Amino acid sequence: MSRELLTDKLDRLIKVLERMAPPEPQAVDLDSADCFVWNPDHLCFDPVTRVNRVDISLIRGVDTVRDILFDNTKRFAEGFQANNVLLWGARGMGKSSLVKAVHASINAAAGDNGAPLKLVEIHREDIDSLPALMAAIKDTDYRFILFCDDLSFDHDDTSYKSLKAALEGGVEGRPDNVIFYATSNRRHLLPRDMIENERSTAINPSEAVEEKVSLSDRFGLWLGFHKCSQDDYLAMIDGYAAHFDLGVEKGELHADALEWSTTRGSRSGRVAWQFTQDLAGRLGKKL
Repeated sequence: MSRELLTDKLDRLIKVLERMAPPEPQAVDLDSADCFVWNPDHLCFDPVTRVNRVDISLIRGVDTVRDILFDNTKRFAEGFQANNVLLWGARGMGKSSLVKAVHASINAAAGDNGAPLKLVEIHREDIDSLPALMAAIKDTDYRFILFCDDLSFDHDDTSYKSLKAALEGGVEGRPDNVIFYATSNRRHLLPRDMIENERSTAINPSEAVEEKVSLSDRFGLWLGFHKCSQDDYLAMIDGYAAHFDLGVEKGELHADALEWSTTRGSRSGRVAWQFTQDLAGRLGKKL
């Protein structure tokens, strides 16, 4: 075989290997935004210039958990000890909205007195890449909330083990500048039949169940969100109407809002916001 032919084959082999190799981590430009979405394919952070969130004053009916989450986040932002948080419970009651609102409120209060707190969203299907994410940010001067919305695990899904190790396990442990917030409709993140299946097939059923449930134990704070009362629902409507200056008489506003919730079959913060959007559209106002 001629030297030229051998060189050509080696060059092609090198190109194939380069395509197969994992991407090099890109430099993190953390000054570009306060919120990012983790991109595991390129090991980088995509900045979010316009965050989908509401003001914390508009989140009603969850005063106790709001205050607990705010205090925990404030301590973390100031460099003190704080817990990972699992926000669980009724759908549409503002779990993810509260995380984003608290983050914005903490940064607004800090002003120019300190480094802003960064919010990084990681999608449920990218949980396996948590170690790479934390490696990219652990030596920076910023503090990070890693946020996963609607976190849960299905049958034959073992990525929860990566989350367990990232939260508190492993030799290195969770970096001091990182905290993990997650929302879920499930308190234990795993379906009941998955836990029961582990119990029925394991050599030691109690140990199998203990491993599954221990994931939730890695969250120091469990904040429960429950279905709201009619009074709380109407308070949300009043808050939105006042904030956006919709100018509708309260009696008429409440009657329309209750009819809207009846057609939806539920009352929640999400339903209140959807009604507000519909009402603003009918009034020809932008929110």
